[in-house]
Amino acid sequence: MVSTIEAQARRVLALVCAVAIALLAFGLYLQHVVGLEPCPMCIVQRYALVLVALAAGLGALSARRGAHRGASAAGLLFAGFGAFTAARQSWLQWYPPEVSSCGRDFYGMIETFPLQRAIPMIFRGSGDCTAIDWTFLGGSIANWSFLWFIAFALVFLVLLLRPARASR
Repeated sequence: MVSTIEAQARRVLALVCAVAIALLAFGLYLQHVVGLEPCPMCIVQRYALVLVALAAGLGALSARRGAHRGASAAGLLFAGFGAFTAARQSWLQWYPPEVSSCGRDFYGMIETFPLQRAIPMIFRGSGDCTAIDWTFLGGSIANWSFLWFIAFALVFLVLLLRPARASR
């Protein structure tokens, strides 16, 4: 029999997974429909978001407390990495360097490198990390990404620190 607290943990992890997937879908919408080119730091944040979604999703599938704790620990690590990357990008946007070098030009990659080297470079992004192409309520994509990663990290931390035994 699954305790109430384990069922709550599963629902919370499922919600984190769903929100992370929705954020990934929104990022793809901004890229493919709106036409915003992701920068290398944006791509790294996407990978971190995928890992957060995977950790939360796998934790939500299990009824065992140990799996929830492991998923929360992994999710906390991935969310922390994503928050660090988003914070760094926000810093670069607020205080842009005089010379920014965030990635290569897409066409330059195709012309310069053989296809087997160019394809992985494409997934690294080619936009400018210091550019602010989209805002919502005064925050850039990197700012909002940071806030979401912090929210995920706090949820994972609460799941890790919850009491060991709960009443059934």
